[in-house]
This record gives sequence, structure tokens and C-alpha cells, in this order.
Amino acid sequence: MSKRSISVIGLGYVGLPVAVAFGRAGFSVVAFDISAERLEELRRGHDRTNEVAPADLQAANLTFTNDPEALSAADFHIVTVPTPIDDMRRPDLGPLTAATETLGAVLKKGDIVVYESTVYPGATEEECVPLLAERSGLSYGSEFFVGYSPERINPGDHEHRFETIKKVVSGCDAETARIVAETYGAVVTAGVHMAPTIKTAEAAKVIENTQRDLNIALMNELALIFERLDIDTSDVLAAAGTKWNFLPFSPGLVGGHCIGVDPYYLTHRAEKAGYRPEVILAGRQINDEMGPFIARETVRRLLNKGRSGPLRVSILGLTFKENVPDVRNTKVIDIVHELERFGVQVRVHDPLADKAEVSHEFGIDLAAESDLAEADAVILAVAHETYLTRGWDWIAGLLAAEDGLVVDVRARLDRDARPAPVDLWRL
Repeated sequence: MSKRSISVIGLGYVGLPVAVAFGRAGFSVVAFDISAERLEELRRGHDRTNEVAPADLQAANLTFTNDPEALSAADFHIVTVPTPIDDMRRPDLGPLTAATETLGAVLKKGDIVVYESTVYPGATEEECVPLLAERSGLSYGSEFFVGYSPERINPGDHEHRFETIKKVVSGCDAETARIVAETYGAVVTAGVHMAPTIKTAEAAKVIENTQRDLNIALMNELALIFERLDIDTSDVLAAAGTKWNFLPFSPGLVGGHCIGVDPYYLTHRAEKAGYRPEVILAGRQINDEMGPFIARETVRRLLNKGRSGPLRVSILGLTFKENVPDVRNTKVIDIVHELERFGVQVRVHDPLADKAEVSHEFGIDLAAESDLAEADAVILAVAHETYLTRGWDWIAGLLAAEDGLVVDVRARLDRDARPAPVDLWRL
């Protein structure tokens, strides 16, 4: 095959590993992002997401730029911008359409545009292709071509990486699909799966995370039931997990940019087609209610212990998952807001989250470790490795009283090592 010249639009958790993989494989890569600050740190060899090691970043043949004209040097464009939801939980295609308009202005005859951003089935051809055609003045299917290859990046997972996860690919016609498959196949060692249509590939992406969302919702609903029956959920799952076909899911907060968002893209398109998806939306409702439930249960247990106000609670962890700095769509903030609604004094600590970003996004100041002590309850909301390695002695030391409450949301602390007076509750 003839080697394509690559551009990657959007250098976040998804785009940067893609750009680096192609750059290390000898492709010429234009690495585009609208953030000058992001570009400058990458030029210095630092990735704030911790997805790419400095040595790998330095070894890649990348041209970092925020100049749209630089994209014209490439003929195979990969779009990896965020696709969030708005306050009404509807798809927000603003970043995607903005990137598409930028790219359309420099598109050339023969160029291929591949979208990796999560969308609902049909969005690539219904929303993006017309914009590319309008801005470029080129004819779709004869002068420029489009493919879709859903991202499968799992932030913080250094085993399942871009290169080692099978890549689903598709194209607007057979020849485009072949080129897309060959281009990705040059860097993805796990191989590729060619979907028959762009819509199929789009649908595959949204159901991957919808399936996980529903499985976690079932675990969360079981946790709500077992709480009322005075049964430890983790003990139940450990027993049930001895059956060979029992799926290993566990209860918890479902945030981030994928599992907590993608189902809404599918339900939006389903409702547009005249079908209201009952099961998917029910699962979303359960998962979205877990943060407030944890907060209310914390307050209830403190009041039952005779604690009186103002109650003080220290929360450990704010990012959406363990060992990553990403705070997008974190559900820990729901715990914070619900506790504050009860008049609780809340202090939040996270060694990985960016203080300025947290302040801007949520209007809260992350607490220093020295400010965490003398709490009525400590909620281990995100089990960062740095918390787990310090263990019970450190966590118990943050309590104002020996019989204070520790809430272990993901049941990651060793229950048998708990200091005897400490009251432990696990989701």
C-alpha cells in the first residue's frame, strides 16, 4: 500500500496515543489541537493525561500545530475531538462540527476523513459529511471520502492500548474501507475488523459502553437492595462469582466521557426514530442516582452514631476513575453537592486532579492533605493507588474520633485490617 500522510485533530486521551502510534511507525503526522497550552506542553515532552510516556512522545515524528492550514499537508485525517452531552443530556456535537468545519476548509481531492469520536448511528454521514462538502466545495464519494473507526481508549489502562486493541473500521465505499483498514493495520498489532457500513461501526461503539453501563446499573441496584437487607454486596458478588458464567461487574460511580455519556447518544437517536428505550434509560437513572445515595447514607449513619452538626466529611478522590487525572463528568461531585445540601462541611482531596481545572469546572478548591484531619467521616470515593498504599493507618488518622465512619465506595480497602473502632460501610 502507499503510505498516507496523517493528521490527527484533537490531542486528548484519544488523539494523542493515535498520533504517537502513527508517528512512531514512520508516518508523517500533523498533530492538531486548538489549545496552545496543550501544544506547548507536548512540545516539551509532557502529557498531562499520563497516557503517553515522555520517551514515546519524543520518539514520534509529530508536527504540533494549531494552524488549520497545516492540515493540508495530510491526506488521511483522523478526528478525535470530544462528543459530550449538554445539561439536558442530549448529544452536544459542537466540538465535532467545529473540527469538521476547520478540516473542510483545507480538504483536498482524494483526502480521506476518518472519525473516531463517539456519535449516534448516522451522525457521520448526516451531520459531518454535508459540512465537509459545503466547506470544501468537493463532491462526497468522488472527490473526498469518509470512514468511521470508533475509539476504544481506556484511560489509565496501559495494557489495553491503541495498538493492542482490535480496531473496528468502516468506509463510505469498499475502496475507502480497504484503505482505512490498511492504514490502521500498519500500527494496530491486534488487527482490524471491517464493519459493513459506517452506521454499523457507529452503532457498535455506542452499544459497547451501553452494555457496560447496564451491567453496572444492575450491580448498583443490587447494592441498593442489599443495603436494605443488611447484606454486604461484595460478599454476595464473591460468592456468585464462583459460577463460571457470572460476569465480574461491581457497583460504583459511573462517570467519565464514555460509559456515562455514550448511552445518551443511542437513546437520543432511538427517540428520534420513534422508539423510547426503557431499559437503557432506567440503567442511566440508577447510575446517576448513586452519588446522592452515597451522600445520604453517609449522613444517615453519622446521625445514627449521635454525631451532631456541623458534620465534617473528607472525600478522597475526585477524578472519574482510579489513577487518572481526568475529572470530566465525575460523579464524585454529586456526593459533594448532596452533602452540602445537608449542611455538611466538605473537604475534597485528589493528588492527580488539576486544581485550576477543578476550580473552573466545579467551583471548589481542592484541599491540602493537612486540611483533611478531624473529619466525622472519610469517603474513599476514588481508590487511587496512592491512597491504597498508605492504607488504614493513614485513612483512620483522618478521623476526629476512633469510631468515625469510613465509606469505601469501591470496597478496595482490606476489611480484615480495619482498626477495630472504625465504622466501615461499603457500597
